[in-house]
Parts: sequence; C-alpha cells; structure tokens
Amino acid sequence: MTQDSDSIDSVTVRLNRRDLVGGTLILGATLAIGATSACAQEAPRFPVRFSDAEWRRRLTPMQYYVLRQEGTERPFAHPLNNEHRAGRYLCAGCANPLFSSATKFDSGTGWPSFFAPLPRGVETSRDFSAVFPRTEVHCARCGGHLGHVFDDGPRPTGKRYCMNGSALTFRPTAAAG
Repeated sequence: MTQDSDSIDSVTVRLNRRDLVGGTLILGATLAIGATSACAQEAPRFPVRFSDAEWRRRLTPMQYYVLRQEGTERPFAHPLNNEHRAGRYLCAGCANPLFSSATKFDSGTGWPSFFAPLPRGVETSRDFSAVFPRTEVHCARCGGHLGHVFDDGPRPTGKRYCMNGSALTFRPTAAAG
C-alpha cells in the first residue's frame, strides 16, 4: 500500500507541475495579447490628422492604400526608385521632410531605399502583420505608413529604410545660379 500511495502522490505532483507550467504559459500569452491590444489602443497622436474622407480626397488611390491602409506597392513600379537628383524626399500625405538624397542607395529591392532618415522625419513601431516581426516606418507628422527598416543596409548605419515610392514626393535641390 505504501508503494501505491507513493505512486499516487508522484502522479499528483506531476499533474500539479504540468498544470502550473500550462497555467503560466496561458497567463503569459494572455498578458502578451493584452499588452499588444493596449499598445494598439494607445496609438500615438500625430500633429497632422484628417478624417478618412479628407485623406481620400487629398491622396491618390495608391497613396491612400500605402499611407493610410499600410499597403505595399509592387517593386520596381514607382519612378522614385530611379530618382538620382539631389534633393529631399517628403511625405506624400503631409510634406514632412523624411530623407535626403545623400542617404539614398540602390538596394536592388525595387523600392527607394535610404540608410538614414532626416531628424524628426520618421518614427518606428513593431509590425506583426507578416510571418516574422518587422519594424514599420511611419511619418512622424501624420503617422502615414512609409515602409519598413531592416538591418542589412550599408555603412555608416547598417540600416535599409525600404520605402514605398507612393508614400513619398521628391523636391529637388535648387541649382546654384
């Protein structure tokens, strides 16, 4: 009888440990989902805000799709991918200066790519919409989706800001006279 009692106690202990581990995993997952939901509900406020109808009026359908619906244009489809003049790249939604042509490089991806943004040009957040987490880049002034940043860019930053051309406009530098 002593052996049976020990066996039962041993099974009970295992079940309790299993329940404890399972409960801890469930609690952890619940907290993670709650934290993600809380972060999504507490989206940052941007200085430039318009109603959805006003954004649709101000933007082309492709600009709206990219900037306001976090869409992605086809690679090699936008003319700014082949823009090589000196100047600045601005947000197509609010004209916030985002990137200098001095930081643009050919990444071979088919989207305009930069190794550094201008000060106060962009903000980033974690994006879990793909199979793996990415870092989303959005305009610091209007919150428009611009693209993503990756850690496979050139020196000096090692970053590749891979931007949708439809999210950008280009303002060439005035030629010296």
